[in-house]
Amino acid sequence: MKYFLSFVFVFYMLSGVAQSTNATLNEDYYHWIDRYEIKSGRIVPGFFTSVKPYKRDAIIKYLDTLAATGSLFSSRSDQYNLAYLRNDSWEWSRSETNTSKKPVLKSLYKNKSDLVYVDIPEFDLHVSPVLYLGVGSDSRLDVPLTINTRGVEIRGMVDRKVGFYTFIGENQSILPLYVSEDFTRNRVIPHEGFWKTFKENGVDFFQARAYIDFNISKHIYMQFGNDRTFTGNGYRSLIFSDYSPPNLFLRTNVKVWKLNYLFQINRMAADARTSGNQRYPEKFVAYHHASFNIGKKLNLGIFESVVFSPKDSVNDNTFDLSYLNPVIFYRAIEQQFGSSDNALLGMDAKWNAFKGVSIYGQFVLDEFLWDEISAGNGWWANKWALQAGAKYIDAFGVSNLDLQVEYNAVRPYTYSHYSQYGSYSNYRQSLAHPLGANFNEWVGIIRYQPFPKLNVIAKTFYAKTGRDDVDQNWGGNILKYSTTREQEYNNAIGQGNSNTILFVDFTASYMLKHNLFIDGKQIFRQSKSDLAAYNSNTSLTSLALRWNIPQRSYDF
Repeated sequence: MKYFLSFVFVFYMLSGVAQSTNATLNEDYYHWIDRYEIKSGRIVPGFFTSVKPYKRDAIIKYLDTLAATGSLFSSRSDQYNLAYLRNDSWEWSRSETNTSKKPVLKSLYKNKSDLVYVDIPEFDLHVSPVLYLGVGSDSRLDVPLTINTRGVEIRGMVDRKVGFYTFIGENQSILPLYVSEDFTRNRVIPHEGFWKTFKENGVDFFQARAYIDFNISKHIYMQFGNDRTFTGNGYRSLIFSDYSPPNLFLRTNVKVWKLNYLFQINRMAADARTSGNQRYPEKFVAYHHASFNIGKKLNLGIFESVVFSPKDSVNDNTFDLSYLNPVIFYRAIEQQFGSSDNALLGMDAKWNAFKGVSIYGQFVLDEFLWDEISAGNGWWANKWALQAGAKYIDAFGVSNLDLQVEYNAVRPYTYSHYSQYGSYSNYRQSLAHPLGANFNEWVGIIRYQPFPKLNVIAKTFYAKTGRDDVDQNWGGNILKYSTTREQEYNNAIGQGNSNTILFVDFTASYMLKHNLFIDGKQIFRQSKSDLAAYNSNTSLTSLALRWNIPQRSYDF
């Protein structure tokens, strides 16, 4: 690995092309970006929505291209969104609307989006405070729900050649009881890494994300740091999601002609439970994804990933350098060296069928034998995942009313392996869907922006999954070794102890000032199961003040 990094930095020293940091992954923010391409009915050249996060300079080029049509930003809310997105990356847009009329103490918030900034040719700097203060009630708890986050976000460039980003946040929270019950089973906080107890009912955890960014050439950039990745156009991702904690990554992205090619290697935590002060066991994920724009409406992507670790007993403490090859077929490496590593492959697609309508999907193949598939006998190792969805922008002619429907299905034992070093997980959390495997799910989302500063979102999902009793493995928990499976044949989605989950979330979010929100939220969650541990009816109500940070959600 050290030789590879040395190779990377040699390329950096030879580079001289301006670069950009990323826009932080945020469901609402990214929806505002994506909706305008769907509204246009055509794929924007050079922009690939299935690979997230997006770079800020790419967002501005994309918005400028769409704004040139003159018709996509016709409503007051769309005009507001365009100004907001341009202000948020003003170092690339040079937006005049970002200048504050009344700076604080004459030197703070001279621009709406930054507490302080530096804007000179050799140095660009943006510093913003981060705050998340929330309180709520849980129908199953006698104490109030709380979230208290304080932090800072910093981004910038040196000589417009090297970009940097840092986010740090300190958090204390009292979680909803259904989240705490999942926490009790897995001993991890969803989306987060290391934690400790806080007072009697709470948890305390620290967040840190950071990376450096530089361009090797006009069409190739590299990033190295600790952050999240998301692949796809859906609400969920069955390929690579941002559900698990941030992790160390080295990313190379090539964007040329109608092709986007991503190569990434990540270091993950193979487990989060050790005795004493031992280091958590680690594993790696090598991942590449190629995305092609075909014509003006269709995008097709193919991907392959492999989970491996030198600590796996079969690998004999040997780091397989072959996985650092960014343009090789991982399955071939596996077979050539008799590897025990876990390889996945598959595809994703997006079709902007009409103006305002986009259809998308994903297919993941973990393992299979054609003879067993054709036999139709439910062999345990015929493991796959499927997603299909659609988005309807300005639905029924109503401005800024956006609808989305999505279906996800994952076969039992998908993403699992015979050791902790091969499961498709990080820090005991799924790298794909939060439910793991062995489920069907329907998702429906209504987003409405009746006037510029107000967004109203109704989100619901209905899932049917199979749970395990003590000493059982029906294929839903991807952390369980596949060697402990219950049966070889007659496996089907939802097998085991039935659990149906209905989740409904109503959120109203009002932007007081740039990236300063008030969120009102009402959640209903009903879980019915053959196992008493998964039976619950929950009603949550909360109010939060949020500044320069995405909403925190536990939608599982």
